[in-house]
Amino acid sequence: MEKFLERPRHIEFQILADHHGNVISLGERDCSMQRRHQKVIEEAPAPGITPRQRRQMGERCIEACRAVGYRSAGTLEFLYQDGEFYFIEMNTRIQVEHPVTELVTDIDLVKAQLTIAAGEPLQYEQADVQIRGHAIECRINAEDARTFMPSPGPIRLWHPPGGPGIRVDSHVYSGYNVPPHYDSLIGKLIAHGDTRETAIARMRNALSELVVEGIKTNTALHQEILAHAAFHTGGLDIHYLERRLGLK
Repeated sequence: MEKFLERPRHIEFQILADHHGNVISLGERDCSMQRRHQKVIEEAPAPGITPRQRRQMGERCIEACRAVGYRSAGTLEFLYQDGEFYFIEMNTRIQVEHPVTELVTDIDLVKAQLTIAAGEPLQYEQADVQIRGHAIECRINAEDARTFMPSPGPIRLWHPPGGPGIRVDSHVYSGYNVPPHYDSLIGKLIAHGDTRETAIARMRNALSELVVEGIKTNTALHQEILAHAAFHTGGLDIHYLERRLGLK
């Protein structure tokens, strides 16, 4: 028998563990904005998660990693409902949404993973981990914003946004040809601010400045989501987006 969770959220905790017995937690991310179990928008910290819950769950994740002798960067994923966390799985790798954690902790996760692999001890202790501000990431995919059909082909013009608190992670450029054989992700747009409201405002501006010509992208979907009053409230469950799109 398994417990049925009607409207859970997807909350995950980022950890770092080295070869010298050091393990730290870098807080949580909210990855509940999903379509067909694929994350669309991620943010850190998770709205509504208290500092006490963050500390308690971080300690549990640290204990679990120590128990199995884990080393490297890793993410423990949970469903969250009615104040309780239910373990799903652990991803033993860096994740697409790692930039939101980097921006609120000011810790380079990719660098940390490489130094751990090289056998070096962690350069941070748990007391060094401080959550500062709020960060949101939008996955920019080469797909139709309404039908979600893939849109491979040449990018005639790629103009990423900029400005305070804006980060763009992407491999594409003007003239790049998006192949049809792989995941449709072509970039990640991340906004950071002192508050969640500031991060949302910066993200909305950044999405309006993003220019991708030659292929279709899901930028319009992100703009629509960030305009929802419910999104501004926060704490949405994993089924919200599909309900909103009429897919559920």
